[in-house]
Amino acid sequence: MTMHQTIRPAERPDYASLPPLRPTDRQLQFARKIAASSGIALPRDVQLDRADLSRWIEANRHRMARSKRVEGNLPTARQTEWAERIARGRKRSIPEECYKSRELLAKWIDANSW
Repeated sequence: MTMHQTIRPAERPDYASLPPLRPTDRQLQFARKIAASSGIALPRDVQLDRADLSRWIEANRHRMARSKRVEGNLPTARQTEWAERIARGRKRSIPEECYKSRELLAKWIDANSW
């Protein structure tokens, strides 16, 4: 076949007959995280097809519960480092309760920053 010849319809591959693409590991991990945090089951048949799993994730990502537990509300390491830098510069101490809440530490930083 030369460069200028066209593919006849009978010679075109039938992509519908190919097996579906497997989901990526990251897709499966994220879908399992959504299912676990929202308390719903991840259907087995959805886990076999990349496109189906993607549609399931889009339809259910709003259900992923934002955690109100202390672990999820702890300040980040970067936030803590910044607050301690401000505290050293201002020669102040950071209240202990600020280390337990991201929001409290953010308010302390806003009130004490330069």
